[in-house]
Amino acid sequence: MFLSPRAAPEDTCPLRLARTLEKNQTRPPHLPEPGSGDCSPSFNVVFMKTHKTASSTILNILFRFGEKHHLKFAFPDGRNDFFYPSPFHCSQVKDYQPGDCFNVVCNHMRFNHQEVSKLLPPTAMYITILRDPAALFESSFHYFRNVVPSTWSIRGENKLQEFLDHPRSYYSPDGYNSFYMKNLLSFDFGFDNNMEADDPRITENIRELDRYFDLVLIAEHFEESLILLKDKLCWSMEDILYFKLNARKSSSVSELSPELRAKALEWNGADWRLYQFFNATLWAKVERYGRERMKREVEELRRRNAEMEEICIDGGGAVEAPHIRDRHFKPWQPVGELSILGYNLKENVDPEFRTVCEKMLTPEIQYLSDLGVSLWVSRLWGWLKDTIITKAVPVIKVFL
Repeated sequence: MFLSPRAAPEDTCPLRLARTLEKNQTRPPHLPEPGSGDCSPSFNVVFMKTHKTASSTILNILFRFGEKHHLKFAFPDGRNDFFYPSPFHCSQVKDYQPGDCFNVVCNHMRFNHQEVSKLLPPTAMYITILRDPAALFESSFHYFRNVVPSTWSIRGENKLQEFLDHPRSYYSPDGYNSFYMKNLLSFDFGFDNNMEADDPRITENIRELDRYFDLVLIAEHFEESLILLKDKLCWSMEDILYFKLNARKSSSVSELSPELRAKALEWNGADWRLYQFFNATLWAKVERYGRERMKREVEELRRRNAEMEEICIDGGGAVEAPHIRDRHFKPWQPVGELSILGYNLKENVDPEFRTVCEKMLTPEIQYLSDLGVSLWVSRLWGWLKDTIITKAVPVIKVFL
């Protein structure tokens, strides 16, 4: 009887590189030559971009580094995310063919390590960022509430407090876009976002992330996180300079009283456990790095950032959306609001710095377009959001 041969293993980047090395080729494809000195820069990076965590600022840093070193990005096709909230799959990468190797994966996704690992060499660094879950929930509630129908019936001026006082009245686990309203970090990492804080699965989830990620940044300690990132990836101070992108105007931020903060943390208990664990690991890394050394590096980073602000930014700081002169620097706005700040480039910026200034000020959508990504789905959604949905949502709410 004829027996069919065993199916060949799926072709992935690690397998292809292994075959290349077996053939004694001196350099695998898509891997830049390492630098000289005490360590070699890491050119292969996975950045798990979480929501409302200052991740857009990290993304800008990665875009600039990737351009500078001619790295190969794994980009989505037609949009700025990998079909979020669907779990990530390699087929979501534009023009992907099994065995393709990439240097950088960094767009929004729902994390799936098994699939992501097929795209990069086994030595790739895995990075992500977390934010205090109470502050994250406040931000997510205001940014996404208009696309979560179960919250449309909330009455009163302080809708955030009303939700946290009676969350089960306005939250349905299976409701459309409900994941934005509970344990959003856990959902982004591919876990069940409806777990409560005492669920034993959370301990295993933490262990899993600790195995996968080489460095977990913390938004509340952004500068220290960037210094550790620079050290881990063997990058330069110039590589991590930044302007804060996608910040909200202060008038749109709700103050959380101690009581309300406690309710937000209880409601997002799974995320709170993730945050507590990785916040502790961050400070353990700071201790190993050296407190005094860290202090000097943070001061240097602040000095260099201040220099770039003086060189690049008209008026020295961020402005509200209606006051941004150049459309290229206008950030994406949430449904029904103009709450996200942006920047104006100085008109007389020194020609030596014009290009880097423009790149540092460019929001995600425009930067992806500059890198050659077709964003027709995102742009269609943007048009619907701004011209139809923004007007329709208030009318719908009247009848709820």
